[in-house]
Amino acid sequence: MKVKSICCIGAGYVGGPTMAVIAKKCPGIKVTVVDINEARIAAWNDPDVNNIPVYEPGLGEVVAESRGRNLFFSTDVDGAIDESDMIFISVNTPTKTYGEGKGLAADLKWIELCARQIARVAKSDKIVVEKSTLPVRTASTIKSILDHTGSGVSFQILSNPEFLAEGTAVEDLMDPDRVLIGGDQTEEGLKAIQALVDVYAQWVPRERILTTNVWSSELSKLTANAFLAQRVSSINSLSELCEHTEADINEVARAIGSDSRIGPKFLKASVGFGGSCFQKDILNLVYISRSYGLNEVADYWEQVIQMNDHQKRRFAKKIIRSLYNTVNGKKIAFLGWAFKKDTNDTRESAAIYVADHLLFEQAHVAVYDPKVKEEQVFVDMDYLNTRSSEENRKYIDVVEDPYEACKGAHAIAVLTEWDVFKQYDWSKIYDNMLKPAHVFDGRNVLDAEKLRKIGFQVYSIGTPS
Repeated sequence: MKVKSICCIGAGYVGGPTMAVIAKKCPGIKVTVVDINEARIAAWNDPDVNNIPVYEPGLGEVVAESRGRNLFFSTDVDGAIDESDMIFISVNTPTKTYGEGKGLAADLKWIELCARQIARVAKSDKIVVEKSTLPVRTASTIKSILDHTGSGVSFQILSNPEFLAEGTAVEDLMDPDRVLIGGDQTEEGLKAIQALVDVYAQWVPRERILTTNVWSSELSKLTANAFLAQRVSSINSLSELCEHTEADINEVARAIGSDSRIGPKFLKASVGFGGSCFQKDILNLVYISRSYGLNEVADYWEQVIQMNDHQKRRFAKKIIRSLYNTVNGKKIAFLGWAFKKDTNDTRESAAIYVADHLLFEQAHVAVYDPKVKEEQVFVDMDYLNTRSSEENRKYIDVVEDPYEACKGAHAIAVLTEWDVFKQYDWSKIYDNMLKPAHVFDGRNVLDAEKLRKIGFQVYSIGTPS
């Protein structure tokens, strides 16, 4: 079948950029992104593309090119489902915070609600595509709901996981390493797979489009993120060893990354990984493994999360120890709140947990991030539920000027690797801080020797103090 109309349920960090690029590359396909969040849809429709809700380099231009031509954003979910040939499900699948599997399993509430809505509305055959990151065999849950509608409509379920890196999402979509499509290996299933292959093949070389059964596709997404997170935790574990042995983690990473069997990517020591996928997907892998009684497998992957949590804790403790074992009433400036540069996504950002640790010690934290808004910082802190909303606002100030954030501070903590931080007038910042002035570089982005010559006490992860 030839796809003429696509509906995507979910206008977030995956659905919005993915559909914008499909619309750009496939002008003959009508693409409608729907969401029940009216404010989010209004932001996607803002005449000024600088105000769209997802910040990604180049995304505004892609949206501007296609919006109103063959790319539409709407709250009419039923209408978009009804007229579409293919429906992408791209809704949130957070880790459960209640009940069986709390803290490990994915919460599939929104996935099930999508499936039930599709079942209720659809009057013609549909291809339903899992775009959200899901546990293995979720497709069978969706298929069970859709196949028992009694409407006589035929559904094919495909798995098409995203492998986007936030901050380079548009580039990743325009020129992907691979596109993975999983589906039933039946005649109808293979036709559905081919229909989605034909969409991507309008700009992706055919040899980069991989097709599998649906279960392999679902598991590949979880394991891709688990392997990347494992590399981060591995290099971070060595960063602590480097600090005790006076080795330099940057030199170690360069040495081992030169081995073609290992390669250089994801070997940068830091305060820890964040984002919406790494932790969630590993926890999901842990839960699935335990549910099958594979405890050694579960323990192995759980250690990746434990190492990441340890790295954030020890960074916060380093700040406290360096400031004479007390930060009570002291001002700590945070440069960066997003979990990585070139995105406004803060989910599982290391900054949240470092701030939480410092607030337990009654520090005052001044936050500056080029793209994260004040309300998001407080949403993130309130979500932890470790203190009242009033206390979070008492101890945290979000400011719009980096020099103001650093003024009068005892220390600066770099939590996001924004390139602009390197360009600041660090002599001016030093002059306006309390002395001794400390910099804790959690991303190893600043020139430590240059800062020391100015007068700063500098701590960079994985390097001798």
